[in-house]
Amino acid sequence: METSNNHYFSDMGIMLGRSMRHILRSMDTIMTVTITPIAMMLLFVYVFGGAIQTGTDNYVNYLLPGILLMAISSGIAYTSYRLFLDMQRGIFERFHSMPIARSAPLWGHVLTSLVSNAISTLVIILVALVMGFRSSAGILSWLAVAAILVLFTLALTWVAVIAGLSATSIDGATAFSYPLIFLPFISSAFVPTESMPPVVRAFAENQPVTSIVNAIRALLSSQPVGNDIWIALAWCVGIMLVAYVFAMRAYKNRA
Repeated sequence: METSNNHYFSDMGIMLGRSMRHILRSMDTIMTVTITPIAMMLLFVYVFGGAIQTGTDNYVNYLLPGILLMAISSGIAYTSYRLFLDMQRGIFERFHSMPIARSAPLWGHVLTSLVSNAISTLVIILVALVMGFRSSAGILSWLAVAAILVLFTLALTWVAVIAGLSATSIDGATAFSYPLIFLPFISSAFVPTESMPPVVRAFAENQPVTSIVNAIRALLSSQPVGNDIWIALAWCVGIMLVAYVFAMRAYKNRA
């Protein structure tokens, strides 16, 4: 039974604090979510960058949007993992016996995903600046980029919630993220889609990562965004809404 609205947000804040403490105490989480994408960025810029033709002299500018999406795709796996552990250990049953909002524990995990992934993307952008990343974007363009990344994080987080609530093992709770992490490789994140074989190109140009990457890249370089931003927003919002409905249904069945 939900508590009053006066306590709903305070309950979510408490659950957010609980989940964030778990992350701060787990260095392997921080290392995986931040160090691995940074290592990928270093590898592609300093090892493969000279051999990749993207039509730009600054490859890190071209690469950064895809690296950010890879970091988020990796980070949301921990949401599924922590949610699965809470369900298996009976943590949710304990919370439901307390006078707190019934959905507050779930929202605690979702908000933690937003905060932790925001920190990861900020660290990656700072490293990219050291590597030579430069942007002529104004404040509105940066806010638009932030909004796209938030929507992308929420969309994948609700997918992670479904996996965390439905899985029967830890491996099953995290395995769903592997295709998401590698999806940027078959997109315009690393190379232009024009260089791909026809079948691969058709897939790359019609999957969500390409439109999201293109929109972010155009915003950061102060170039016309075109339809990419609307396609990107449609993908993010559509996935988020569908995943939210199924996640809440799974939560009600389990809780």
